[in-house]
Amino acid sequence: MRVVTNRVDLTQAQVWAIAHLVDGRISQNDSVLESHSHDESAFPPVLPSAVVSPNSTAEVSSVLSYCNAEGIPVVAFGAGTSLEGHVVPSRGGISLDLTSMNRILEIRPDDLLVRVETGVARKALNEKLSSYGLFFSVDPGADATLGGMAATGAAGTTTVRYGSMRENVMAMTAVLADGTVIRTGRETRKQSAGFDLTRLLVGSEGTLAVITELTLRLFGIPEKMAAAVVCFPDLARGVAAATAIVRSGVAIARCEFLDKKCITNLNKLEGLSLAEAPTLLFEFHGSPQSVKEDANTVQEIVADFDGTDFEWTAEEGQRRKLWQARHNAHYAALAMHPGKKGVSTDWAVPLSRLADAVGAAERVLSAHSYPYSFLGHVADGNFHAQIINDPSKPNELNEIREITHSITSEIIAMGGTCTGEHGIGGGKMESLVEEAGRESVEVMRAIKRALDPNYILNPDKIFTEKI
Repeated sequence: MRVVTNRVDLTQAQVWAIAHLVDGRISQNDSVLESHSHDESAFPPVLPSAVVSPNSTAEVSSVLSYCNAEGIPVVAFGAGTSLEGHVVPSRGGISLDLTSMNRILEIRPDDLLVRVETGVARKALNEKLSSYGLFFSVDPGADATLGGMAATGAAGTTTVRYGSMRENVMAMTAVLADGTVIRTGRETRKQSAGFDLTRLLVGSEGTLAVITELTLRLFGIPEKMAAAVVCFPDLARGVAAATAIVRSGVAIARCEFLDKKCITNLNKLEGLSLAEAPTLLFEFHGSPQSVKEDANTVQEIVADFDGTDFEWTAEEGQRRKLWQARHNAHYAALAMHPGKKGVSTDWAVPLSRLADAVGAAERVLSAHSYPYSFLGHVADGNFHAQIINDPSKPNELNEIREITHSITSEIIAMGGTCTGEHGIGGGKMESLVEEAGRESVEVMRAIKRALDPNYILNPDKIFTEKI
């Protein structure tokens, strides 16, 4: 566990007071504390002092009001699948577990809307929606809670066609640090009334408010879906092919790039027999005829970049197996290195610089001894690196952070961003300053001070109190 010098531990009187607010749903059990001490990142875990499980917006409001008055840090917790240490309770205090707030409150097929509580998981929602012929499009891979996805501004494999959480959250209910309940946005496709508080809170990583309800945009399940696979002789040509496909106007639903190492890992973990080469995975949505035409167009384009072994299928079982394997790339890499951890980081650049950006990242990482692999949603300029480290050697994590920071500086110089979807968390605070500038970050901190003057909501994330 990480040693925390400014840790806040609850007194017994505080535990009793909070327990009264949530009908006794507070735990200091060792296993419960441990499960809320970390996410999927390589950040060292920190135990919260207690885990609190509210059942309603009113209970969240009461807990935050009390913690604000007592100076107790609060970190909202969902599925714990984030990758930048977002839910690590860096100062102790309480982990506010929102998974009990998991009710689907209202489905409105005619408006293509659904209203849910924050703890509803993505897969459970889509299972319910399927009977209406609808689906929620944002797919980060992990079966995250929708509140967590909103808080981190999640995106994923389908962003190129359907958008990220920023485009698909229509309205929300959230609780400010002092317990004030606010409702932002409307259920309309257009709104021009005042500041856009919804998008201020989407991606704020739990530092400004705790999200308790969401109204989300839905889509009709496509008549036909098909997947395709194509191999390339090297990384650069695969990335160049992806950008050419986007420029062509083909309405692809997914376009994912995996390097040779990713494919090797997935073949071993998932029992696949994909050619072990840099690979693009595609998915097409539409009518049977449009899907076939899109697949044929993509096949013609990739041939210009020496793409080979092009295969596509509309068979549902094969399509699902392929994308399930893609979503398991993170765990496949870890399985190849037992006992190790993975630093998973991401960047995004304008499409015209994507090949340069991936090349720069490969150049920097290949100069070091750490195993690494690349993958990404390259159709929207977003790519990821996973770097393996030994958790028993803290110096390795520090060195990897320095390596990724040097890559990030090059990405920013290309007009890119330090993170396309993972968020800042506790790992990219310096890069945010480099990207946005101190003046812009000071505006962000001014908003933080206005909404959370006692600095209780997810402290030490996005930026510190002073930079």
